[in-house]
Amino acid sequence: MIRMSSSFVRTLREDPADAEVASHRLLVRAGFIRRSAPGVYTWLPLGLKVLRKVEQVVREEQDRIGGQELVFSALQPREPYEATGRWQEYGPTLFRLQDRREGDYLLAPTHEEMFTLTVKDLFNSYKDLPTMLYQIQTKFRDEARPRAGLLRTREFIMKDAYSFDVDDAGLDVSYENQRGAYQRTFDRLGLPTVICRADAGAMGGSRSEEFLHPTPVGEDTFVVSDGGYAANVEAVTTVGPAPLDAAAMAALPPARDVTTPGTGTIAGLVDHLNVHERRGDGRDWQRSDTLKALVYMLHHPDGSTQPLLVMIPGDRDADPKRLEAALAPAVAVPFTEEDFAAHPALTKGFIGPVGLGEDSASGVKVLIDPRAADGTRWVVGGLAPDVHTIDAVPGRDFTPDGYLEAAEVREGDPAPDGSGPLHLTRGMEMGHIFQLGRKYAEALDLRVLDVNGKSVVVTMGSYGIGVTRAVAAIAELNHDDKGLVWPRQIAPADVHIMATGKGQEVYDEAERIASELQTRGLEVLYDDRPKVSPGVKFTDAELLGVPTSVVVGKGLSTGVVEVRDRASGAIDEVPQQEAVEVVLAAVRAG
Repeated sequence: MIRMSSSFVRTLREDPADAEVASHRLLVRAGFIRRSAPGVYTWLPLGLKVLRKVEQVVREEQDRIGGQELVFSALQPREPYEATGRWQEYGPTLFRLQDRREGDYLLAPTHEEMFTLTVKDLFNSYKDLPTMLYQIQTKFRDEARPRAGLLRTREFIMKDAYSFDVDDAGLDVSYENQRGAYQRTFDRLGLPTVICRADAGAMGGSRSEEFLHPTPVGEDTFVVSDGGYAANVEAVTTVGPAPLDAAAMAALPPARDVTTPGTGTIAGLVDHLNVHERRGDGRDWQRSDTLKALVYMLHHPDGSTQPLLVMIPGDRDADPKRLEAALAPAVAVPFTEEDFAAHPALTKGFIGPVGLGEDSASGVKVLIDPRAADGTRWVVGGLAPDVHTIDAVPGRDFTPDGYLEAAEVREGDPAPDGSGPLHLTRGMEMGHIFQLGRKYAEALDLRVLDVNGKSVVVTMGSYGIGVTRAVAAIAELNHDDKGLVWPRQIAPADVHIMATGKGQEVYDEAERIASELQTRGLEVLYDDRPKVSPGVKFTDAELLGVPTSVVVGKGLSTGVVEVRDRASGAIDEVPQQEAVEVVLAAVRAG
């Protein structure tokens, strides 16, 4: 029994100054968490109870599919991460440190390397596989801008699981088992999720899906179509036109350079063309007829750099997340004045792809939007002051070094699978599952002997759930203007008993009900504070959000107590001798 008179529970009347979202505000005010540094939180007793219940749901579903739990240290040596390339690839989000002997270590953001090496040390035959291992453990990522309480932190608790199979068919089975476990986990936690195609990012691998919880406070944008397509915007592929063959391209109007003074912007260019270079088909020039030039210096993990020209339709902006995902592990940094001075072929405001490329004298790599397929016609910069090129045709007038998904995805864009227009919504990533394949096993030489005695590389899957983020998401979804409204399965207690009178008989009866409920197996939070007013106790109860509460107060003089339901606000007066059974029935009903 948690007695509030002696427990480490303190509620706050004012919102924390840095609170941006309801979950942050209410978890701090209710005394569930407390900030210790930017993006780092202490879990107080009631918050820890909620956290452990979320962990237990996750654990039960992992155990159900044959997962075996272990725990690695958060502090990891450099060498395994260097072998897989992630010591460099993770960039500034990786916490790096040295010990007194100047040995390099890190605070692990994930543990692929350690899981791989552990299986390598202990297993050597196909007979040992498949196996599924998982842990629920603290992770660290040096987020540049931690925000929104538990939603984006630098220290967090995550469940990460890894499957090990002898072949791809086995990986498919393991992946589907985890996929089902995730669906059951989020159903039990009361968190609606949409399963979206996702980009694997620094994790690597082939098939990748995110479990996104739709919410206005989510940091991810994802798309869905009426026909069932769903994907994170980073993973959306553009529907471009079919390319033309060489004969069809030869019949197109030839490219021609035109003078376009003072048109260093797309808007200025279109206005100029509509006055001085009217189209033959009678319609006006549009921004979508142009290719916008975005110039970056590409920084590779090995320290090398490379100039990069990205061309996207002029009516769209670049999406930083799509650009980042498409170029990872390299990082694109916008050109500086010094960069332009070092690359005189790039004339600001008039940059185009004709004559550029990795193999050209300029050395500028050119990546274009998939909409600019071979045979499409565009207006592009002419690489000279006040000059643009009309009817520049990819595949005829220039050959890009590749295609890049960097342009923003818009409401109404066609779904890649033909299932209709896309609709954009906000979401919060709750889980991510990957078919890693053999990336980490090859890097760390994880092999077993197959049925024929041949040494084969093991294939792996990786499966993560943000446990602390799940607590915040549940709080974000379950609150009102008075406080938290916890779902029963993860509430810090089953029932909140309040003694709200001055007479000893009130406290005696509240004690009896609380003790009997505890004896019957319920978790009881008992507000027995003798010098706290009923109004404060009611306010605290609404803030703490326990699903059922019992008020023992003035009604006791007529033999009744109040049983309150936090979610609906319903108040029932019941005979004091029936209170225990009424509460038990409410708890059992869920």
